[in-house]
Formats: sequence, structure tokens, C-alpha cells
Amino acid sequence: MMAITRVLAAGIALGIIGALASGPAQAKPPHARQGSQGSDDRTAVLNIVFSEVEKRLIREFFTQHGSYEASALPPGIRKQVARGKPLPPGIAKRVLPGDLESRLPQRSGYTRQIVGTDVLLIAAATGLVVDILIDVIRR
Repeated sequence: MMAITRVLAAGIALGIIGALASGPAQAKPPHARQGSQGSDDRTAVLNIVFSEVEKRLIREFFTQHGSYEASALPPGIRKQVARGKPLPPGIAKRVLPGDLESRLPQRSGYTRQIVGTDVLLIAAATGLVVDILIDVIRR
């Protein structure tokens, strides 16, 4: 009976030592658990761009309305505005003028915004910058 108790005690001790030696279980952080789904969503969003009609109408509007006031972003902040990324926190953004927005085709799930001298297409659900018309607003 004593031998069985020692064998059981030794087995339990080895099990505990083995569990401790292997280290804690490594759980993936929540954002890593999404697998490729998150990157697929981002890739799908980046396939959306301004149409040629939108580009033409936006450029024509700001060429005809040369007095529209806009100032370029500082270089460090401008580098942070990129396709596939959200806008930096606190960045100044404005909606397009109503008479321009009314001429553009409807974009369900997307917003067009002015940031500095650029016009951005932003996915409403995620806040990701989808496309950028750079320096479309002349100073």
C-alpha cells in the first residue's frame, strides 16, 4: 500500500513539474484571433477607389472655385494619412461642399472628406482611408 502511495505521489509531482516547466498557456490577443479575415476586409476595402467621374467632378469643382480655403497638412501628419489606415486622431477634416456632393454619385457605406488640400474616400464602418485625391484643392 505504501508503494502505491509513493508511486501516485511521484506521478502527481511529475505532472505538476511538467506543467510548470512548459510555461503558461499562450493565448493570442483578440486582434490576432481574427486570422486572415481582418486582412481580407482591409484588402477588400482597398479595392474601392474614386471613380473617374468622381475624380473629374471633384477636380473641376475646385478648379472653378479657386477661392476655396484649404491649407496643406504639416509633413509629419501628412505621412500618417495613407490608404488602408484610419485617420490620425484629432486631424481636422471637413465634409465636401453641398453643391459638389450633390453632383457626385451616391456612395453607400463611404464618406468623402477634405483633409488639408486632399479629398479622401473613407469607409464609414471602419474609418479606414480607402482612396486619396492628393492636392486637389489648390491654394
